[in-house]
Amino acid sequence: MRLSPTCGLIALLLAAPLARGQDLPAAPSSTAAPVATGTVAGAPDPVDLEDIRNFSRVFEVVRQAYVEKVDNKTLMKAAISGMLAGLDPHSEYLDKDGLAALTEDTTGAYSGLGIEVIEQDGQLRIVSPIDDTPAARAGIKPGDTIVKIDGKPVTEENIDAMFKDLRGEPGSKITLTIVHDKSDHLIDLPLVREKISVTSVRTREIEPGYAYIRISQFQEDTAPDLEKKLGELITKHGQPKGAVLDLRSNPGGLLTAAVAVSDDLLDAGTIVTTRGRLADANMNFSAHPGDLLGGAPLVVLVDNGTASAAEIVSGALKDNHRALIIGKRTFGKGVVQTVLPLDAEHAVKITTARYYTPSGTSIQAEGIKPDIALADLTVNKADSGPQLITSEADLSHHLANEDGNAPKDINNDGSAENAKLATQDYALSQALNVLKGLALNRAPAAVPAKR
Repeated sequence: MRLSPTCGLIALLLAAPLARGQDLPAAPSSTAAPVATGTVAGAPDPVDLEDIRNFSRVFEVVRQAYVEKVDNKTLMKAAISGMLAGLDPHSEYLDKDGLAALTEDTTGAYSGLGIEVIEQDGQLRIVSPIDDTPAARAGIKPGDTIVKIDGKPVTEENIDAMFKDLRGEPGSKITLTIVHDKSDHLIDLPLVREKISVTSVRTREIEPGYAYIRISQFQEDTAPDLEKKLGELITKHGQPKGAVLDLRSNPGGLLTAAVAVSDDLLDAGTIVTTRGRLADANMNFSAHPGDLLGGAPLVVLVDNGTASAAEIVSGALKDNHRALIIGKRTFGKGVVQTVLPLDAEHAVKITTARYYTPSGTSIQAEGIKPDIALADLTVNKADSGPQLITSEADLSHHLANEDGNAPKDINNDGSAENAKLATQDYALSQALNVLKGLALNRAPAAVPAKR
């Protein structure tokens, strides 16, 4: 893993919507940091004493007149949480349990359903399911909305408690009522919580000479895992003629992991820059020599569940002209969160910077537009009757090929394998076809001169 420079902030998070992100936060620092340090741009803005008085009055009114008794600690926690929630969907107050969940998620090991969730208009919206988890196996898709949990409607008043209900002991049951994007049909999905242990990197050969790399999220070990598994694939099958990097439904993760993965696939160039009000939030990450694929053509698959850290990788590869981006416009989370400890058991996760792709573009609320757009399609094999004559070889008295060593199985042109892949994963089949075209146009490697 090659990083430059070292992160000056406590912990940088790039998981998609982590304010309600069930599955992909980053590791907080154990060292408390003063929140008010750093050079902040702009003139001082002192707190109005009248605002403090109004807060105290409201606090006292709620404490004395609310229909049910609420203790002071609960009220203060709600006030802090409300202050942060009013900033953006990603900033939040973390207590002991929140910090523990944050630490679990960055290692990819926790107990739950395997979904990344964001609060939107008083509802829980799915950013993406994680590969091979109860949510993914049940057919949950990016953009789905959870409207009920165990038959109880999700409302603005109970959304925090509902969010916590998504986690639980392995083997415990839960029923989610969801509605797919652009649909009004409610679907009940009975699920069983599992101990989720996410392997963020998987590799294989799609076809001889073409590698497939799937990254499901960006964890602490993602870059070294990529280096190990891709190295093993290359050792077994040789240097690929091209590769597909699949970042579909990747909700993000750690900034450092995104930078390291980008560095692994680039020889040079800017990866990402971040800019904020604190001096430590202004950083520039650049690639070092050493491309794991040796410059072989690269295609990146994305969709509307590709978010945050996954968008950093997509933007770095696109702007450096290292890869073609294929699929749908990405989620559009272009901000960075930092975990700032308050004490040993409490912290604030707050948005501290925006990030910019190498071209200087902010993708916040815009996403990354693919170079080649693909609709969300599925392919079915067409019915066709038997054909008696399909080539010259089927005609009587045809002349034999003059090359006696020519392969005899002339009907095996690869179309059957292509049809099988297209029916299983249309987007991947299209990416592979584009990749083959790029590989054909690639200049052959120089042959060492003989001496």
